[in-house]
Amino acid sequence: MGRCPKRCHIEQGVPLDEALGVQPHQRTSIELKQVACALAVFVPFETAAALLNRLHALPVSPGAVWHWVQEAGQQAMDWLQGELDKLAAGQAPAEESLDATTAALPLIIGADGVMVPFRPEEGKPNGRTVWREVKVAILARLGRRTTRAGQEVPRLEQRRLVAVLGDIDALRPRLWLEAVRQGVCSAKLVAWISDGGRGFWTLYAAQFKDYARGILDFYHAAQNLWKGAAAWLDGRTQDARAWFVSARHRLRHGEADGVLADLAAALALDDLPASARDTLTNLYTYLEKHRDHLDYEKFKELGLPIGSGLVESACKWLIQQRFKGVGMRWSEDGFNHLLHLRLAWVNGRFDALFPLAPSPNL
Repeated sequence: MGRCPKRCHIEQGVPLDEALGVQPHQRTSIELKQVACALAVFVPFETAAALLNRLHALPVSPGAVWHWVQEAGQQAMDWLQGELDKLAAGQAPAEESLDATTAALPLIIGADGVMVPFRPEEGKPNGRTVWREVKVAILARLGRRTTRAGQEVPRLEQRRLVAVLGDIDALRPRLWLEAVRQGVCSAKLVAWISDGGRGFWTLYAAQFKDYARGILDFYHAAQNLWKGAAAWLDGRTQDARAWFVSARHRLRHGEADGVLADLAAALALDDLPASARDTLTNLYTYLEKHRDHLDYEKFKELGLPIGSGLVESACKWLIQQRFKGVGMRWSEDGFNHLLHLRLAWVNGRFDALFPLAPSPNL
Protein backbone atom coordinates (compact mmCIF):
# COMPACT_ATOMS: atom_id res chain seq x y z
CA MET A 1 0.00 0.00 0.00
CA GLY A 2 3.01 2.32 0.33
CA ARG A 3 4.34 4.76 -2.22
CA CYS A 4 7.88 5.17 -3.49
CA PRO A 5 10.02 6.62 -0.65
CA LYS A 6 11.87 8.70 -3.25
CA ARG A 7 8.58 10.34 -4.29
CA CYS A 8 8.90 9.06 -7.83
CA HIS A 9 6.72 11.04 -10.27
CA ILE A 10 5.80 7.97 -12.29
CA GLU A 11 2.08 7.38 -11.87
CA GLN A 12 1.35 4.54 -9.50
CA GLY A 13 -1.86 3.09 -8.22
CA VAL A 14 -3.10 0.31 -6.03
CA PRO A 15 -6.66 -0.95 -5.62
CA LEU A 16 -7.25 0.87 -2.31
CA ASP A 17 -6.05 4.19 -3.77
CA GLU A 18 -8.33 3.76 -6.74
CA ALA A 19 -11.29 2.88 -4.54
CA LEU A 20 -10.71 6.02 -2.45
CA GLY A 21 -10.09 8.24 -5.48
CA VAL A 22 -6.60 9.10 -4.22
CA GLN A 23 -3.94 10.17 -6.69
CA PRO A 24 -0.33 8.93 -6.32
CA HIS A 25 1.54 11.28 -3.94
CA GLN A 26 -1.73 13.11 -3.17
CA ARG A 27 -1.72 14.65 0.28
CA THR A 28 -5.38 15.50 0.67
CA SER A 29 -8.57 13.65 -0.22
CA ILE A 30 -11.39 15.37 -2.08
CA GLU A 31 -13.69 14.48 0.81
CA LEU A 32 -11.50 16.30 3.35
CA LYS A 33 -11.37 19.41 1.20
CA GLN A 34 -15.13 19.30 0.76
CA VAL A 35 -15.76 19.03 4.50
CA ALA A 36 -13.26 21.81 5.22
CA CYS A 37 -14.86 24.13 2.68
CA ALA A 38 -18.33 23.31 3.99
CA LEU A 39 -17.25 24.29 7.50
CA ALA A 40 -15.60 27.48 6.22
CA VAL A 41 -18.89 28.47 4.58
CA PHE A 42 -20.27 28.97 8.10
CA VAL A 43 -17.36 29.63 10.47
CA PRO A 44 -13.93 31.36 10.35
CA PHE A 45 -11.01 29.41 8.92
CA GLU A 46 -9.43 28.94 12.37
CA THR A 47 -12.64 27.45 13.74
CA ALA A 48 -13.05 25.21 10.69
CA ALA A 49 -9.52 23.85 11.17
CA ALA A 50 -10.11 23.25 14.88
CA LEU A 51 -13.34 21.38 14.16
CA LEU A 52 -11.60 19.22 11.57
CA ASN A 53 -8.86 18.39 14.06
CA ARG A 54 -11.47 17.28 16.59
CA LEU A 55 -13.75 15.43 14.20
CA HIS A 56 -11.10 13.61 12.19
CA ALA A 57 -7.98 13.90 14.36
CA LEU A 58 -6.20 15.39 11.35
CA PRO A 59 -3.55 18.12 11.65
CA VAL A 60 -5.21 20.63 9.32
CA SER A 61 -4.06 24.25 9.53
CA PRO A 62 -6.22 27.35 9.01
CA GLY A 63 -3.94 28.19 6.09
CA ALA A 64 -4.79 24.89 4.42
CA VAL A 65 -8.52 25.57 4.83
CA TRP A 66 -8.04 29.04 3.36
CA HIS A 67 -6.17 27.55 0.39
CA TRP A 68 -8.92 25.02 -0.30
CA VAL A 69 -11.57 27.74 -0.13
CA GLN A 70 -9.67 29.84 -2.67
CA GLU A 71 -9.34 26.82 -4.96
CA ALA A 72 -13.01 25.79 -4.77
CA GLY A 73 -14.23 29.38 -4.85
CA GLN A 74 -12.29 30.02 -8.04
CA GLN A 75 -13.88 26.94 -9.59
CA ALA A 76 -17.32 28.34 -8.70
CA MET A 77 -16.41 31.72 -10.20
CA ASP A 78 -15.08 30.13 -13.39
CA TRP A 79 -18.25 28.07 -13.77
CA LEU A 80 -20.43 31.15 -13.31
CA GLN A 81 -18.40 33.12 -15.82
CA GLY A 82 -18.85 30.32 -18.33
CA GLU A 83 -22.62 30.46 -17.83
CA LEU A 84 -22.61 34.25 -18.21
CA ASP A 85 -20.61 33.98 -21.42
CA LYS A 86 -23.17 31.54 -22.81
CA LEU A 87 -26.00 33.89 -21.83
CA ALA A 88 -24.28 36.82 -23.53
CA ALA A 89 -23.94 34.69 -26.66
CA GLY A 90 -27.69 34.07 -26.71
CA GLN A 91 -27.66 30.63 -25.10
CA ALA A 92 -30.17 30.78 -22.25
CA PRO A 93 -29.88 28.27 -19.40
CA ALA A 94 -32.44 25.54 -18.91
CA GLU A 95 -35.10 26.10 -16.27
CA GLU A 96 -34.65 24.10 -13.09
CA SER A 97 -37.09 21.24 -12.81
CA LEU A 98 -40.01 21.91 -10.47
CA ASP A 99 -42.96 19.80 -9.45
CA ALA A 100 -46.33 21.04 -10.63
CA THR A 101 -47.33 22.43 -7.22
CA THR A 102 -44.18 24.52 -6.82
CA ALA A 103 -44.24 25.68 -10.45
CA ALA A 104 -47.74 27.10 -9.91
CA LEU A 105 -46.59 29.34 -7.02
CA PRO A 106 -45.74 33.03 -7.52
CA LEU A 107 -42.07 33.80 -8.16
CA ILE A 108 -40.79 36.61 -5.93
CA ILE A 109 -37.63 38.55 -6.77
CA GLY A 110 -36.12 41.05 -4.36
CA ALA A 111 -32.86 43.01 -4.32
CA ASP A 112 -30.95 45.15 -1.84
CA GLY A 113 -27.42 46.10 -0.85
CA VAL A 114 -25.26 45.50 2.23
CA MET A 115 -21.91 47.00 3.22
CA VAL A 116 -18.85 44.82 3.91
CA PRO A 117 -15.49 45.83 5.47
CA PHE A 118 -12.42 45.52 3.24
CA ARG A 119 -8.72 46.16 3.65
CA PRO A 120 -7.54 49.41 2.05
CA GLU A 121 -4.89 47.60 -0.01
CA GLU A 122 -4.59 44.02 -1.23
CA GLY A 123 -2.13 42.01 0.84
CA LYS A 124 -1.76 44.71 3.51
CA PRO A 125 -3.72 44.39 6.77
CA ASN A 126 -2.97 47.91 8.02
CA GLY A 127 -4.87 51.10 7.30
CA ARG A 128 -8.39 52.43 7.53
CA THR A 129 -11.23 50.02 6.75
CA VAL A 130 -12.90 50.55 3.38
CA TRP A 131 -16.62 49.76 3.22
CA ARG A 132 -17.95 48.45 -0.08
CA GLU A 133 -21.46 47.50 -1.09
CA VAL A 134 -22.43 43.98 -2.06
CA LYS A 135 -25.58 43.68 -4.16
CA VAL A 136 -27.80 40.79 -3.05
CA ALA A 137 -30.91 39.38 -4.73
CA ILE A 138 -33.24 36.57 -3.76
CA LEU A 139 -35.56 34.54 -5.97
CA ALA A 140 -38.12 32.23 -4.39
CA ARG A 141 -41.52 30.67 -4.92
CA LEU A 142 -44.03 31.97 -2.40
CA GLY A 143 -45.84 29.09 -0.74
CA ARG A 144 -47.98 28.83 2.38
CA ARG A 145 -47.87 26.71 5.50
CA THR A 146 -50.14 26.26 8.49
CA THR A 147 -48.78 26.77 11.99
CA ARG A 148 -49.71 24.63 14.98
CA ALA A 149 -52.14 27.35 15.98
CA GLY A 150 -53.91 26.91 12.66
CA GLN A 151 -52.69 30.18 11.18
CA GLU A 152 -51.66 30.24 7.52
CA VAL A 153 -48.36 32.03 6.95
CA PRO A 154 -46.05 32.51 3.93
CA ARG A 155 -43.16 30.13 3.30
CA LEU A 156 -40.41 30.50 0.71
CA GLU A 157 -39.83 27.53 -1.58
CA GLN A 158 -37.04 26.92 -4.12
CA ARG A 159 -34.97 29.76 -2.67
CA ARG A 160 -32.01 30.94 -4.75
CA LEU A 161 -29.57 33.79 -4.10
CA VAL A 162 -27.45 36.03 -6.29
CA ALA A 163 -24.74 38.36 -4.98
CA VAL A 164 -21.91 40.40 -6.42
CA LEU A 165 -19.28 42.80 -5.15
CA GLY A 166 -19.94 45.41 -7.79
CA ASP A 167 -22.48 47.79 -9.26
CA ILE A 168 -25.93 47.27 -10.76
CA ASP A 169 -24.42 46.50 -14.15
CA ALA A 170 -22.53 43.59 -12.57
CA LEU A 171 -25.68 42.32 -10.84
CA ARG A 172 -27.90 42.52 -13.93
CA PRO A 173 -26.61 39.52 -15.97
CA ARG A 174 -26.15 37.38 -12.86
CA LEU A 175 -29.69 38.02 -11.68
CA TRP A 176 -31.19 37.49 -15.13
CA LEU A 177 -29.27 34.21 -15.49
CA GLU A 178 -30.74 32.91 -12.23
CA ALA A 179 -34.19 34.33 -13.01
CA VAL A 180 -34.33 32.37 -16.26
CA ARG A 181 -33.31 29.22 -14.38
CA GLN A 182 -36.11 29.83 -11.89
CA GLY A 183 -38.78 30.29 -14.55
CA VAL A 184 -39.24 34.06 -14.81
CA CYS A 185 -40.41 33.61 -18.41
CA SER A 186 -42.95 30.88 -17.62
CA ALA A 187 -44.19 31.57 -14.08
CA LYS A 188 -47.87 32.47 -13.82
CA LEU A 189 -47.17 35.39 -11.49
CA VAL A 190 -43.86 37.19 -10.91
CA ALA A 191 -43.30 40.07 -8.48
CA TRP A 192 -40.31 42.35 -8.02
CA ILE A 193 -40.02 43.98 -4.59
CA SER A 194 -37.50 46.52 -3.39
CA ASP A 195 -37.18 49.76 -1.47
CA GLY A 196 -36.67 53.06 -3.22
CA GLY A 197 -33.05 52.52 -4.30
CA ARG A 198 -32.75 53.98 -7.81
CA GLY A 199 -30.31 51.40 -9.11
CA PHE A 200 -32.56 48.44 -8.35
CA TRP A 201 -35.59 50.07 -9.94
CA THR A 202 -33.51 50.96 -12.99
CA LEU A 203 -32.63 47.28 -13.22
CA TYR A 204 -36.30 46.36 -12.86
CA ALA A 205 -37.33 48.73 -15.66
CA ALA A 206 -34.57 47.53 -17.98
CA GLN A 207 -34.81 43.78 -17.43
CA PHE A 208 -37.88 42.65 -15.49
CA LYS A 209 -40.72 45.09 -16.17
CA ASP A 210 -42.20 42.95 -18.94
CA TYR A 211 -42.29 39.87 -16.69
CA ALA A 212 -42.96 41.08 -13.15
CA ARG A 213 -45.23 43.37 -11.14
CA GLY A 214 -43.20 45.99 -9.29
CA ILE A 215 -43.88 46.46 -5.56
CA LEU A 216 -42.37 49.34 -3.62
CA ASP A 217 -41.64 48.26 -0.05
CA PHE A 218 -44.66 49.62 1.86
CA TYR A 219 -42.72 50.13 5.09
CA HIS A 220 -40.02 52.10 3.29
CA ALA A 221 -42.74 54.24 1.70
CA ALA A 222 -44.32 54.78 5.14
CA GLN A 223 -40.99 55.98 6.54
CA ASN A 224 -40.85 58.58 3.81
CA LEU A 225 -44.42 59.63 4.60
CA TRP A 226 -43.37 60.35 8.16
CA LYS A 227 -40.41 62.44 6.99
CA GLY A 228 -42.83 64.49 4.92
CA ALA A 229 -45.29 64.88 7.79
CA ALA A 230 -42.54 65.91 10.20
CA ALA A 231 -41.18 68.53 7.79
CA TRP A 232 -44.60 69.91 6.86
CA LEU A 233 -46.54 69.85 10.14
CA ASP A 234 -43.70 69.59 12.69
CA GLY A 235 -43.04 66.07 13.94
CA ARG A 236 -43.70 67.11 17.55
CA THR A 237 -47.35 67.96 16.89
CA GLN A 238 -50.54 65.90 16.94
CA ASP A 239 -51.37 67.23 13.46
CA ALA A 240 -48.26 65.61 12.01
CA ARG A 241 -49.02 62.32 13.71
CA ALA A 242 -52.68 62.38 12.64
CA TRP A 243 -51.87 63.12 9.00
CA PHE A 244 -49.20 60.42 8.91
CA VAL A 245 -51.55 57.77 10.33
CA SER A 246 -54.25 58.74 7.84
CA ALA A 247 -51.87 58.87 4.87
CA ARG A 248 -50.30 55.52 5.76
CA HIS A 249 -53.73 53.89 6.05
CA ARG A 250 -54.88 55.32 2.72
CA LEU A 251 -51.66 54.27 1.00
CA ARG A 252 -52.01 50.73 2.34
CA HIS A 253 -55.63 50.43 1.19
CA GLY A 254 -55.41 51.63 -2.40
CA GLU A 255 -55.85 55.38 -1.98
CA ALA A 256 -52.43 56.58 -3.08
CA ASP A 257 -54.00 59.28 -5.24
CA GLY A 258 -55.51 60.87 -2.14
CA VAL A 259 -52.10 61.02 -0.48
CA LEU A 260 -50.60 62.60 -3.58
CA ALA A 261 -53.44 65.15 -3.61
CA ASP A 262 -52.65 66.11 0.00
CA LEU A 263 -49.01 66.64 -0.89
CA ALA A 264 -49.90 68.71 -3.96
CA ALA A 265 -52.16 70.92 -1.84
CA ALA A 266 -49.40 71.40 0.74
CA LEU A 267 -46.91 72.34 -1.96
CA ALA A 268 -49.35 75.01 -3.21
CA LEU A 269 -49.21 76.86 0.14
CA ASP A 270 -47.45 80.22 -0.16
CA ASP A 271 -46.12 80.20 3.40
CA LEU A 272 -44.57 76.72 3.25
CA PRO A 273 -40.95 76.92 4.51
CA ALA A 274 -38.27 76.20 1.93
CA SER A 275 -36.90 73.18 3.81
CA ALA A 276 -40.38 71.65 4.11
CA ARG A 277 -41.04 72.38 0.43
CA ASP A 278 -37.89 70.50 -0.57
CA THR A 279 -38.84 67.49 1.56
CA LEU A 280 -42.43 67.38 0.29
CA THR A 281 -41.29 67.82 -3.31
CA ASN A 282 -38.96 64.84 -2.95
CA LEU A 283 -41.74 62.80 -1.34
CA TYR A 284 -44.24 63.69 -4.06
CA THR A 285 -41.74 62.85 -6.80
CA TYR A 286 -40.87 59.57 -5.09
CA LEU A 287 -44.51 58.44 -4.79
CA GLU A 288 -45.47 59.66 -8.26
CA LYS A 289 -42.53 57.83 -9.80
CA HIS A 290 -43.64 54.61 -8.11
CA ARG A 291 -47.37 55.15 -8.65
CA ASP A 292 -47.70 51.81 -10.46
CA HIS A 293 -45.94 50.05 -7.58
CA LEU A 294 -48.23 51.28 -4.78
CA ASP A 295 -51.36 49.16 -5.28
CA TYR A 296 -50.92 47.33 -1.97
CA GLU A 297 -54.56 46.32 -1.68
CA LYS A 298 -54.30 44.47 -5.00
CA PHE A 299 -50.96 42.95 -4.07
CA LYS A 300 -52.46 41.51 -0.89
CA GLU A 301 -55.41 40.10 -2.82
CA LEU A 302 -52.89 38.25 -5.01
CA GLY A 303 -51.13 36.90 -1.93
CA LEU A 304 -47.97 38.92 -2.59
CA PRO A 305 -45.76 40.48 0.10
CA ILE A 306 -45.69 44.26 0.45
CA GLY A 307 -42.44 44.44 2.43
CA SER A 308 -38.90 43.53 1.37
CA GLY A 309 -38.07 41.66 4.56
CA LEU A 310 -37.21 38.53 2.58
CA VAL A 311 -34.26 40.22 0.88
CA GLU A 312 -33.17 42.05 4.03
CA SER A 313 -33.10 38.67 5.76
CA ALA A 314 -31.07 37.22 2.88
CA CYS A 315 -28.52 40.01 3.28
CA LYS A 316 -28.16 39.17 6.96
CA TRP A 317 -27.63 35.43 6.68
CA LEU A 318 -25.70 35.42 3.39
CA ILE A 319 -23.38 38.35 4.10
CA GLN A 320 -23.52 39.68 7.65
CA GLN A 321 -23.33 36.36 9.50
CA ARG A 322 -20.07 35.31 7.82
CA PHE A 323 -18.38 38.44 6.53
CA LYS A 324 -19.00 41.00 9.29
CA GLY A 325 -17.69 39.27 12.39
CA VAL A 326 -15.65 41.15 14.99
CA GLY A 327 -12.34 42.28 13.51
CA MET A 328 -13.03 40.89 10.03
CA ARG A 329 -11.67 42.76 7.01
CA TRP A 330 -11.46 41.16 3.61
CA SER A 331 -9.33 41.22 0.52
CA GLU A 332 -11.31 41.31 -2.71
CA ASP A 333 -10.12 37.87 -3.84
CA GLY A 334 -10.67 36.28 -0.44
CA PHE A 335 -14.17 37.72 -0.20
CA ASN A 336 -15.18 36.69 -3.71
CA HIS A 337 -13.95 33.11 -3.34
CA LEU A 338 -15.81 32.56 -0.08
CA LEU A 339 -18.91 34.40 -1.33
CA HIS A 340 -19.20 32.08 -4.32
CA LEU A 341 -18.82 29.05 -2.06
CA ARG A 342 -21.64 30.33 0.16
CA LEU A 343 -23.78 30.94 -2.90
CA ALA A 344 -23.05 27.43 -4.15
CA TRP A 345 -24.10 26.06 -0.76
CA VAL A 346 -27.40 27.93 -0.41
CA ASN A 347 -28.28 27.31 -4.07
CA GLY A 348 -27.72 23.55 -3.84
CA ARG A 349 -24.67 23.51 -6.13
CA PHE A 350 -21.90 22.97 -3.60
CA ASP A 351 -21.31 19.24 -4.17
CA ALA A 352 -20.76 19.79 -7.90
CA LEU A 353 -17.54 21.65 -7.04
CA PHE A 354 -16.03 18.50 -5.55
CA PRO A 355 -16.23 15.66 -8.08
CA LEU A 356 -14.83 12.33 -6.96
CA ALA A 357 -11.63 12.76 -8.92
CA PRO A 358 -7.98 13.35 -7.97
CA SER A 359 -7.03 16.81 -6.78
CA PRO A 360 -3.62 18.52 -6.99
CA ASN A 361 -1.18 18.65 -4.10
CA LEU A 362 -0.99 21.73 -1.92
